[in-house]
Amino acid sequence: MNFEFTEEQVMLRDSVARYVQDDYDWDTRVAIANSETGIDRAKWQTFAELGWLSIPFAEEYGGFGGDAVDVMVVMEELGKGLVLEPYLATVLLYGGLLQKGGNPEQQAAQIPPIIDGSTLGAFAYLERQSRYEIADVKTTATADGDNFVLKGEKVVVFNGANADQLIVSARTSGAQSDEQGISLFLIPADAAGVERVSYRMMDGQRVANVVLNDVTVPASNLVGTQDAGHELIAAVVQEANLALAAEAIGIMQQLNAKTLEYTKTREQFGVAIGSFQALQHRMVDTFMSFEQAKSLLYRAVCALTDDQEDEVQAIHALRVMVDKAGKHIFGEAIQLHGGMGITDELDIGHYAKRLMMINTTFGNRDYHQAKFNALRYN
Repeated sequence: MNFEFTEEQVMLRDSVARYVQDDYDWDTRVAIANSETGIDRAKWQTFAELGWLSIPFAEEYGGFGGDAVDVMVVMEELGKGLVLEPYLATVLLYGGLLQKGGNPEQQAAQIPPIIDGSTLGAFAYLERQSRYEIADVKTTATADGDNFVLKGEKVVVFNGANADQLIVSARTSGAQSDEQGISLFLIPADAAGVERVSYRMMDGQRVANVVLNDVTVPASNLVGTQDAGHELIAAVVQEANLALAAEAIGIMQQLNAKTLEYTKTREQFGVAIGSFQALQHRMVDTFMSFEQAKSLLYRAVCALTDDQEDEVQAIHALRVMVDKAGKHIFGEAIQLHGGMGITDELDIGHYAKRLMMINTTFGNRDYHQAKFNALRYN
């Protein structure tokens, strides 16, 4: 396999890396996290001007026409800076559903505002009882003439508090956990009957619970085919899993680099602790964990972009490895930094918390291991 990036991908990676280094330092990130919205709209507009928001979208709508490799490059660098702005929620989830399932009118109306930074979106799919099963949907959408009336609640909606537009999964037929019978609806976030409760997660990201009190939307707001939304969701979540893994890889690389640098300056018994052979062995182990996870990321991206038959299996394996390697790396980083490794004042603990959140998004290690086993051995 050829793991060489194209010239355009190198330029894209360097663009994000420079911005994170020069304009998204730790103090800036802390200030954004502590703000009321938890994001910076001005920085989001800068992302648009730099072309990052256009990456996965078709050229006919002003997009870059990129693939999973291009998204991986962006997400890895955003991970290094613990960037809070909703790239996953708006571009990859909300935008991904429109790109894959929206009709031409919806795409023409909704995708350009994502690209130019004027619209923030969110995908409301998770419910209190559903845990990691995206097919477990109790929210209902009942036909009423040329409209649908939605009723239910969605929880932990990424960027739900700041979103201008929502795509909501609702059941139009079938039993609670049936894959068939789920439909997707485009809803303005300020529509009558939509209530949002915002709160901050432990990694600094702001999410929201969204209550739908008999929200009426026209049938033309249906995204994709009625009753067949699960397949569309699964395809977008699959790509989101790759993006999250790439973000995690960026975080792991930063943790290893920061820990190595710290061991060169922290002294014990008059010498740098990095000179102790036992600690050198531990840092080699964390480096190997990072390389193993990165290799599986490349393997999964190649499987997806080349339409290989085992792409789903490769993504489940990747998520298992990211969970395992992430816990190993942030655990050692905290240990080697001592008690201050988990304090709010030091970024190490915040990298660890973001990895923890990634490892519970779209399934934890046990969930993906079970899915992998079912595909491989059944």
